[in-house]
Amino acid sequence: MKKDTVTFTDNTTGKSIELPVMRGTVGPPVIDISKFYKETGYFTFDPGFMSTASCRSKITYIDGDAGILRYRGYPIEQLAAKSSFIEVAYLMLYGDLPCASELERFTALIRRHTMINESLKSFYQGFYHDAHPMAVMVGVFGSLSAFYHDSLDINNPEHRELAALRMIAKMPTIAAASYKHSTGEPFIYPKNKLGYCGNLLHMMFSVPSEDYQIDPIAERALDLIFILHADHEQNASTSTVRLAGSSSANPFACVSSGITALWGPAHGGANEAVLNMLDEIGDASQIEKYIAKAKDKSDPFRLMGFGHRIYKEYDPRATIIRQMCHEVLTKLGKEDDPLFELAQKLEEVALTDDYFKERSLYPNVDFYSGIIYRVLGIPANMFTVMFAVARTVGWVAQWMEMISDPDQRISRPRQLYEGTSLRDYVSIERRAGCDLGEK
Repeated sequence: MKKDTVTFTDNTTGKSIELPVMRGTVGPPVIDISKFYKETGYFTFDPGFMSTASCRSKITYIDGDAGILRYRGYPIEQLAAKSSFIEVAYLMLYGDLPCASELERFTALIRRHTMINESLKSFYQGFYHDAHPMAVMVGVFGSLSAFYHDSLDINNPEHRELAALRMIAKMPTIAAASYKHSTGEPFIYPKNKLGYCGNLLHMMFSVPSEDYQIDPIAERALDLIFILHADHEQNASTSTVRLAGSSSANPFACVSSGITALWGPAHGGANEAVLNMLDEIGDASQIEKYIAKAKDKSDPFRLMGFGHRIYKEYDPRATIIRQMCHEVLTKLGKEDDPLFELAQKLEEVALTDDYFKERSLYPNVDFYSGIIYRVLGIPANMFTVMFAVARTVGWVAQWMEMISDPDQRISRPRQLYEGTSLRDYVSIERRAGCDLGEK
């Protein structure tokens, strides 16, 4: 059988080498260039790694041209319609959907680890009350490695699983405490009789002085958003987790680095940026003006929530979340929400404009998620925190996959150096342009 290869020929020397071609179950083939530098003396140049497969993975598949997103082979549309976030979490970690007893056991294990150490309460007090919740999250989550020495051996599968369960279970508790710190209200302990998203809402919005009833509409909406945000292949934050993990750093530190990367407005902070943009536009009468600003390359204004680095067609998650946005607003009696109406009109105008159609600038998942969060009473500075809660499942699954990969090695990207090639040290007295006289 003929080996599947491509040939690289150096036109300078005339030397040719055969590069192996690797094929996955679906998606484009991959040229193995792991020995390319050794055999040719060349590096490859790929800013943003848009043409580079950094790893093998069996977790998430995306076809941006066709608008496809699948977790472990399951279409996101089916999981959003039929599954729950905790079931998706099991799927991401273990590779298959659970049977009833497996899901019951997994749910019980998650509930067992929802508490955080009481010492962490004093850690929160070290932050100003107006500190951004993501800043608090980075610090608090990274500190978990100081409390759980019994699960830090990354070469032990049992330790890895225990750390994974703890991270997924404790993230809502840490997130809710970050919110409570910003409001000055007392921290609320988790209630293990509640579901994953219901517990998060309870810890965020209940107070000791009165009963709190979880709105099932809010709980389902949050569960759906979390499913849509659970993983998204090798994005910036996931790649950051893998990069940190490649050095054999502990899992809590790795996921903390993912939280940091997610914080950027071009990544997890995009839904907060969408609301800021809608507030800036203010009224439907201003849409044409701002559309013109978005087209003007000399104008810094950007239409946030449109377009995607991967999807060249409509983001499949955006279709799902748009429908949920309608349902939530209708059932909560807020279908006349002016911000939602503005978002709809902006979407309508952008989708009929040739400029946006030619560039495939369709609404993405961030365009509507922020509106849902706002209707649920979640403040804008918590939007990225909510994203982090959901994406923890993906980060943990990707980290576990990476650690168990026999080909895993420390990541070490190379560069195209364009600085000064070589120069000799010159004493400070002889350096041109130095003024050593008295002033």
